[in-house]
Amino acid sequence: MREPRSSWPATAAGPRLSGEERREHIVQWVQRQGRITVAEICRRFGVSEATARRDLEALAEAGRIQRVRGGAIPVRTALPEPPLLVRMHTHQDLKQRIGRAAAGLVRPGESVFIGSGTTALEVARHLVGVPGVTVITNSLPVLNLLAAEKNITVIGLGGMLRPEELSFIGSITERALAEVRAEKVFIGIRGISLEHGLTNEYLPEVLADRAILKVGRQVVVVADHTKLGVVAPVFVAPLEAVHTVVTDVDAPSEFVEALRERGMQVVLA
Repeated sequence: MREPRSSWPATAAGPRLSGEERREHIVQWVQRQGRITVAEICRRFGVSEATARRDLEALAEAGRIQRVRGGAIPVRTALPEPPLLVRMHTHQDLKQRIGRAAAGLVRPGESVFIGSGTTALEVARHLVGVPGVTVITNSLPVLNLLAAEKNITVIGLGGMLRPEELSFIGSITERALAEVRAEKVFIGIRGISLEHGLTNEYLPEVLADRAILKVGRQVVVVADHTKLGVVAPVFVAPLEAVHTVVTDVDAPSEFVEALRERGMQVVLA
């Protein structure tokens, strides 16, 4: 339920605010209500559509809101992520659905890269039974899962093992990544932001992620709805690097629409 008109600090008929004050109140409104539209800003603050849009663009550029069609939604900061083994049973149903939907994008005989993380692991799990697939990975759990599968060729990339994520990273991994190619790359991510793109937490892993994105002709991000609109500390790549996002049906509709407007395929599992 929206707050009554009197809760706004200024209206078209009330005292004028400076641009800085107006933008502060816009941020507060977005945080309380979860969304604001250009029309609401015009009506409540007595400004033109051009001014309202400039306010939103400035706030988005500063990382204080996320711009969506016709308005804005909040930006959320990623909390520190627990180790992979702890995350195994978090949002398990969502990850399984996303993994199944993402694996459905793979055709028999294709080569794919599967990155680290619990959601990417579910992609690998649902590839079992797809004939003639080649899986390239820097994930130890993916290697262990597929090692005994006779119909899948597995290429493991070595390097320094990161115990928290059970992934191989570092210069050896990055050099190996330069030698491989795949039709599709499936990668998990800590945060996806309309303004800040793909972000993650651990810089050495991010360097591997950037190299992974260059491996495939198509990049598929697998992430549940809790990762959407989230910004983690380290930049990985702009949204333009992504072709497809596979998420779940609880993803905010405004966010999904904004991704599609940018030319991305969005699959809701």
